[in-house]
Amino acid sequence: MKNNKKYIRYSILALVAMLCLLGGPAAAQQKKADATWIWYPGDYEIWLSNKMQARRTERGAFFPPLWRYYSPYALVTFQKHFTLPEDDIIRISAEGDCKIQLDGAMYYGDPSRMTVPAGKHHLTVKVYNQERTPALFVQGKHLASDPSWEVTYEDKEWIDETGRASGQSGTEWQQAGSWNFNSPENNPSAFKLETTPQYAVSVSEEEHGVITDFGKETFGFIRLHGLKGEGKIKLYYGESEEEARSVEACETLDEITVDDTLPETYTLDTSKAFRYVQVRTEGTARVDSISMLYEYLPLEYRGSFKSSDDLLNEIWEVSAYTMHLTTREFFIDGIKRDRWIWSGDAYQSYLMNYYLFFDNPSVKRTLFALRGKDPVNSHINTIMDYSFYWFLGVYDYYLYSGDKDFIRQIYPGMVSLMDFCLQRRNENNMVQGLPGDWVFIDWADGLSKEGEVSFEQLLLARSLEAMSLCAGIVEDNEAAETYKKETEALKQDIFSAFWSEEEQAFLHNRVAGKTIDKITRYTNMFAIFFDYLNGQQKQGVKQNVLLNDEVQQITTPYMRFYELEALCAMGEQEYVLDEIRDYWGGMLNLGATSFWEKYDPSEKGADQLAMYGRPFGKSLCHAWGASPIYLFGKYYLGVKPVTPGYETYSVEPDLGGLKWMEGKVPTPEGEIEVYCSTGEMRIRGAGGTGTLTFRSKIPPVCREGEIKNTAEDTYQLQIAPGETYNIKYKYKN
Repeated sequence: MKNNKKYIRYSILALVAMLCLLGGPAAAQQKKADATWIWYPGDYEIWLSNKMQARRTERGAFFPPLWRYYSPYALVTFQKHFTLPEDDIIRISAEGDCKIQLDGAMYYGDPSRMTVPAGKHHLTVKVYNQERTPALFVQGKHLASDPSWEVTYEDKEWIDETGRASGQSGTEWQQAGSWNFNSPENNPSAFKLETTPQYAVSVSEEEHGVITDFGKETFGFIRLHGLKGEGKIKLYYGESEEEARSVEACETLDEITVDDTLPETYTLDTSKAFRYVQVRTEGTARVDSISMLYEYLPLEYRGSFKSSDDLLNEIWEVSAYTMHLTTREFFIDGIKRDRWIWSGDAYQSYLMNYYLFFDNPSVKRTLFALRGKDPVNSHINTIMDYSFYWFLGVYDYYLYSGDKDFIRQIYPGMVSLMDFCLQRRNENNMVQGLPGDWVFIDWADGLSKEGEVSFEQLLLARSLEAMSLCAGIVEDNEAAETYKKETEALKQDIFSAFWSEEEQAFLHNRVAGKTIDKITRYTNMFAIFFDYLNGQQKQGVKQNVLLNDEVQQITTPYMRFYELEALCAMGEQEYVLDEIRDYWGGMLNLGATSFWEKYDPSEKGADQLAMYGRPFGKSLCHAWGASPIYLFGKYYLGVKPVTPGYETYSVEPDLGGLKWMEGKVPTPEGEIEVYCSTGEMRIRGAGGTGTLTFRSKIPPVCREGEIKNTAEDTYQLQIAPGETYNIKYKYKN
């Protein structure tokens, strides 16, 4: 009987589709409102991140994250006030058990075919699910579940037209969360990344088995072909050939028992990161060959970069591939290790994403997952600086996207996390590591984390700026002013405690009231692109710190990201390109097909693969290694938002010694296209209004717009949405 009903329903849907194609009157009658699955904002992201981060293994052993896990609310209430112009048949689906009320009255019928009469209504649906995220899908001709619905985790009955019963005005309603689950059959809990077959490029016979090379770093499920016999097949994975060969020390491995119950072609059920796989057999077990199903998040490469330098072009391509490998359900750190969501790593991924994919859902999912739930009893990932990077991520997301709805959803979590951070300040209103805190900053030998570290204070100041901005967006005006005052006071204290007029630089830390006479790069370079320094101070930092080889060098791509950004912000594009050629080009010279967690040119042989006291502990595909994507887009193509969502933006191309370059920078309303050589430029705008600023040795010419001379050899041109401008000029750096 159930199958008959299903057949009838699908037949009706097929008839409707045919009528729509014919364009008859029934087409208009059967048109449905767009619907999507909805949930309490952040809950699905937390549930999905729990699943993903629990997949890490080390040599077959379960290796969960090092921080607190959160859970979705088991019972949530959805509500919608709406007016129907005519009777509507509504289908309600839920992930979990549901209770339905229409205009305060319980509904007892079939939720898959609920008839609602024309007029004004109030619908509430409670959904309970202890194992997965309570989620709701509503589809009618005029009514559909979408992010405009309200949701709360409070267990309340809503009976009046405003949706609030007597004495319950304090309930916290939020706009519903959603992603792209747009059919009732597309359950959020069933989400999986996509897969596609990939094949080895070479196989070499060994004494104990075979070594299979897939040609480049990759991620997915190994498939065994031609299985036969009985015994075991052992797989040893390696990002390097040395790791795959090391039975005793490789970080990931699998063991399959072969008997007559296994199919001839068998796909392993857990995905792994690797380039090389060693296959060994025991007993009579045999396998003819292996292939893989590459696992990935389908995303469009909206950003691009190409130039007269083939090495830089290759660096961009490998950076983009590295970024895509580490963009999965969330932005993760590395695909072999840790496969977790670290806030410091994710913050850089957000920025690279804005110049490659511009995929806002990935940013929001990651921010929600990292934040977790109240009450707050530790820093994000247990790391002080990672809590502050989280605030910076929200700040930048709004600047690039202009998405106020997300700010309204995330703001309560911002407030409680900031309250936690501020409560941990000392008598000087500064933060320092307390029991349970990890002050990270960077992987660097001899780097002091003791006392009041100036870098942490700087991140806190920027976080308070983010709080003031977001409080203003949600019209929490008193809080916005309070956070603004806190920011200014802290910035003054930072300069008072750590700025050295003699050194023209920030000192590193203060212990027991005494500022230590040591300079490191971290605070100084962040202060430049945070724009916390005046012109003279910036020049002092550039000469005395950034270009000073006596100041401890940075060897991680993580902090090279910020060091090179600071230099670009100071107009050192030519110098930075040389650094990129040397540093990222150095990894390519060593055979890298994705960029690493750490690269120290002085390391040789086995030391290049070792980290954390393990011979293959280093990740050879790490998100923070992909920073050239961001640098090329923002500081060479020169595109960045000025006001939220690219309503206004600036374009300041800088060749940095290149003969020519071209590329695209994605925005919410299309791609900004830039071509620049030493004699001509071509700019095509997207949504919003742009300002092109450039220098020329001769008066430039543009037929499509009016160029204004704003200073000596400096010119500006306004860029209208969707228009293309061709400029003849003579490049001057």
